[in-house]
Amino acid sequence: MNLRQLLLRLPCYLGASGPRRGPLDTISSVVSWRGQSSRSPAHWNQVVSEAEKIVGYPTSFMSLRCLLSDELSNIAMQVRKLVGTQHPLLTTASQRSLAEITELIHTALLVHRGIVNLDELQSSDGPLKDMQFGNKIAILSGDFLLANACNGLALLQNTKVVELLASALMDLVQGVYHENSTSAKENHITDDIGILTWKKQTFLSHGALLAKSCQAAMELAKHDAEVQDMAFQYGKHMAMSHKINSDLQPFIKEKTSDSLTFNLNSAPVVLHQEFLGRDLWIKQIREAQRKGRLDYAKLRETISAGKGVTSAIDLCRYHGNKALEALESFPPSEARTALENIVFAVTRFS
Repeated sequence: MNLRQLLLRLPCYLGASGPRRGPLDTISSVVSWRGQSSRSPAHWNQVVSEAEKIVGYPTSFMSLRCLLSDELSNIAMQVRKLVGTQHPLLTTASQRSLAEITELIHTALLVHRGIVNLDELQSSDGPLKDMQFGNKIAILSGDFLLANACNGLALLQNTKVVELLASALMDLVQGVYHENSTSAKENHITDDIGILTWKKQTFLSHGALLAKSCQAAMELAKHDAEVQDMAFQYGKHMAMSHKINSDLQPFIKEKTSDSLTFNLNSAPVVLHQEFLGRDLWIKQIREAQRKGRLDYAKLRETISAGKGVTSAIDLCRYHGNKALEALESFPPSEARTALENIVFAVTRFS
């Protein structure tokens, strides 16, 4: 289920044909990435399903085929006739377009990140020519999606929204660069980054798009700077909480395969290293190596025995609470409740 679309769209459909929407009616229409509950997929799906009822349709229908279809373009052309009027559908349509644009940018980044490093290619990965061709397709496909996103931004005719999404795209690129630079040249030795540095890098690569899209949704609804900032804070902390939840999964799942790997620059590992100290951390990694390969099962047990995992859970809840604090600035509504439930879904650990 796509959370980025859902959070970007929830508010934009509340009261579209009725009274003026409250500020929160626009936040929910911005947040929609794929994820699952820290407790269970069933719980996560229930939370998203309830939020979809407020939006008015399942966000899972928002496929790329739909986004780029001729039918959607025809509808957009008809909606443009409303430009200059006070019809509420115009604002709703622009917020829905923003959600689609956000998803296009997010998907384009995922496609571009699928490019294979040919220098690390092994014979079992496939012929070199095929891998080179796959890289070309990934680059062109990602560029095509970004081009459509830029075109959609231009059609919104709001320079501040264009500026916000452009800066979010710049943050994404910078964040990916930092991620690649902190992937140690030695396979199993991570860079010495603290949790503050990790937070900054994670915001760039995972939080900026959601936070600035939430802010842009409020701008489209013509809310003031204070309301826009609260929307930004919600998106930022929700994204951080979601990322930490994702990083925790290899350590908190009841059943994990011995072959399950995890990122050595993930939140629990960074916190574990920070508590332990650099020298002892490198020693633990070397002790977990067998014949030049890292035994992730052994290293996972070592990390779980320390303070890194529990500290990461606390950090996840901290960002969740900050997201909830931002929501307190808005009046009670179904949209606010749905957004709160989404936060609860990634911050409750059994």
